[in-house]
Amino acid sequence: MAPLKILVCGGGIAGPALAFWLARSGHRVVIVERYPALRATGAQVDLREQGIDMVKRMGLDETIRSKLVDEEGFALVDSQGEIRATVLANRSGRGAQSFTSEYEIMRGDLVRILYDQTKDAENVEYVFGKTVESFEQDEKRVLARFSDGSSDTFDLLVGADGQGSRIRKAILPPDSPEPYHQLGVYIAYWFIPRTADDSNLRRTYLAPGGRMVFRRSHNATETQVYFFLKDDDPALQSIPRASIEKQKEFWAERFKDAGWQMDRFIEGMKETENFYCQEVVQVFTDTWSKGRVVLLGDAAHCASPFSGMGTTGALIGAYVLAGEIVRNPDNIPEAFAHYDRTLRPFVDAIQNIHGGMVRLGMPKSWWGVKIFYFVAWLLCLLRVPTLVAMFSKGERGGWKIPNYPELKPAR
Repeated sequence: MAPLKILVCGGGIAGPALAFWLARSGHRVVIVERYPALRATGAQVDLREQGIDMVKRMGLDETIRSKLVDEEGFALVDSQGEIRATVLANRSGRGAQSFTSEYEIMRGDLVRILYDQTKDAENVEYVFGKTVESFEQDEKRVLARFSDGSSDTFDLLVGADGQGSRIRKAILPPDSPEPYHQLGVYIAYWFIPRTADDSNLRRTYLAPGGRMVFRRSHNATETQVYFFLKDDDPALQSIPRASIEKQKEFWAERFKDAGWQMDRFIEGMKETENFYCQEVVQVFTDTWSKGRVVLLGDAAHCASPFSGMGTTGALIGAYVLAGEIVRNPDNIPEAFAHYDRTLRPFVDAIQNIHGGMVRLGMPKSWWGVKIFYFVAWLLCLLRVPTLVAMFSKGERGGWKIPNYPELKPAR
């Protein structure tokens, strides 16, 4: 078979990871990214279970380790900043990761690593400031029309354009329900200057009213702040689409009386240029492909930050999709069908988070917060989280990464 010409919409993590494997197999990949430059920004992410095995298969373990965030573990603190419970990272070499993974990394660093691994390949092209406006397809090709008015034909189109995917919307049947499973939780994060008191132990704080705060430091000068809010009011769904100024006003108002270091965090939010806000959702859809168009990563199966497996899911999905394309280059619909059957059990496992438990972790009442702190203290005193991590399986859901000899191993 002649090499396939493949269009990938989205230059984050999943798209370049797919290009990493396809380029090694001789296929031509064009990645279009709507941002004008590489979007090497974002908060801290991690790799877990099968994701750790995957970066080793990619030959990127040493490179990624050189960029890891030195986070020792998780600590639950009270309004005075006193530690009430601690769970350290599981560095035993066996079992599952704890709240803190051995592979904590800034999203921007991982994006740069994948970009650097693919940008100089003869058969990979990145095009920034451009996206797919529309497309049409037949049995042999996909005609893509771009935001700059140009168009081109490809053997297949991959939608790796995130949880709000426009490619997904285009291939779903018109009467399809919304693919979002809403958890009733909103999140905002930003960077502030690091102080001497900001250690490498992530602090988590709970306040009444369904409020939770993270403070974690990723380098010598910066600290990340995360605000989580549990609220079922449908009106809040408009907040992430409001202006940045309005978003900041909303979060400042809701957290101003929360205690701990709120004055510092809110003042830092007003000054920061690294601010992001979103509703926490999962993406569930039975349709991952249509004809010669397929979805990848969050566009297909966003698991939400509470799963801890979003980045891992992107890397695993890219590997499986690449393997099936290279194995079935003359029958793309069949390749996509195998991709779905192979990956779906893993996706089901990483999306299996209990919404009630997530919400229970952000109590509404003062008494609820007190009870949560007591239970967390008792569990940590008995070393339950540590023991659970050490004796859990290192593979989420017992799902094993398939082997694709057709994909060339890392050099």
